[in-house]
Amino acid sequence: MAMPKTQSVPALRQRYQTLKDRIRNLGLVQIGSVTERIDRRPDAQGRPRQRGPYYQWTFKEKGKTRTVNLSAQQARQWRKAIANQRQLEKLARQMRALSTRILDQTTQSPPRRKPAR
Repeated sequence: MAMPKTQSVPALRQRYQTLKDRIRNLGLVQIGSVTERIDRRPDAQGRPRQRGPYYQWTFKEKGKTRTVNLSAQQARQWRKAIANQRQLEKLARQMRALSTRILDQTTQSPPRRKPAR
């Protein structure tokens, strides 16, 4: 959401507070992604057979990709937590941008150097 550059500090602080409230109302958060996998292999007689769906949660831990099998119920919960994590990251980016604008408007910069002649 684009904000006008000339917003007052109280208005910026109010927007910041709104974002904090939205974070407070988020549920559980989790990194990674959940995928649904279906195994299609022929059975002993060569007839096609479908197994699954199987659910897997994949995430990075200490620089390595980890994969954990999940039940269907777990997959629903993990997907919700991952969506909450993405929303949290979006809100944090917005809060950082607002913080920069508030700090710019409420603190004094050092004097600018005069251009050399």
